[in-house]
Amino acid sequence: MPATQRSGTISAEGPLPRIAVFAPHPLLTVTLEREGARHEQVHFHPGGQGVWVARMAASLGAEPVLCGFLGGESGELLGGLLQRQIGQVRLVDTVSASGCYVTDRRSGERQVLTCTLSDPPSRHELDELFSITCAEAITEGWLILTNPMPGDALPLEIYGDLIADARANGCRTLVDLSTPRLDSALRGEPDLVKLNDWELAEFVRGPVSEPAQLRAAAQRLCDQGARAVIVTRGEQPALVLAGERAWRLTPPALKRGFREGCGDAMMGALAATWAQGESFERAVVVGAAAGAANFLRHGLGGASREVIERLVDSVVLEPLTAGE
Repeated sequence: MPATQRSGTISAEGPLPRIAVFAPHPLLTVTLEREGARHEQVHFHPGGQGVWVARMAASLGAEPVLCGFLGGESGELLGGLLQRQIGQVRLVDTVSASGCYVTDRRSGERQVLTCTLSDPPSRHELDELFSITCAEAITEGWLILTNPMPGDALPLEIYGDLIADARANGCRTLVDLSTPRLDSALRGEPDLVKLNDWELAEFVRGPVSEPAQLRAAAQRLCDQGARAVIVTRGEQPALVLAGERAWRLTPPALKRGFREGCGDAMMGALAATWAQGESFERAVVVGAAAGAANFLRHGLGGASREVIERLVDSVVLEPLTAGE
């Protein structure tokens, strides 16, 4: 069946919806590129999961408010880049320097040359980020939670506490976390959990390769607090659960591209579409189109709105029966 109730452009009427994005560790990315036979370029960009989610949300008509840490020499450069590319930022100064990685793409393949990450924040720094994020989420009505870098940098209880406090004030919460942060987030009962199949396998500590295994594992997320679940599987159809309803989400068939950041693009586009008053099903379809658009380019979370609109009608969302 067709993926959407209607085709055409992705509309955004009225004031831009604002979405708080919990992105604890934005990164400074340095990329070496070869342009032509003789010329080389060095590119500086803000990066990291939360940044890519926020960038795509902005491309699809929302106004993200990025909440994270910033420090050191890398942070001095990163702060200006975030303000220019994301716009609204709420950054907590830290003693530790912001993370940075250098990527070499001159051969046509992506090779990480070096990577430095932040030290864990102090209690004061963490409290400040929690309060800023919670206040923004309550004010804006939408909150997306993404992973820290490194994964164990923050205490686990912060994820469940943020969701619980935000939802208690009517905020809709979307989660893109891996275990054990996901386990904490589920205690706050998020409105949506998005993850890939290997993250789901890690959560249930078992295989999810068979359809029955996949459905049962995703249902376990719902049983433990998630209001809705999306499990992506690369080029294979994703599984979507929401209450008693289930769907198969099939993206466009694309063979050559770049997988990194596709899930983040999907989350950003989905949140922006949903926050503009579209149905959950429509938001899921637009999210899948954004993930596919990201796959077609080197830039992470930076696919154009025009390309996403072209791909929307190539996404198929079809209901599943209980036995599928």
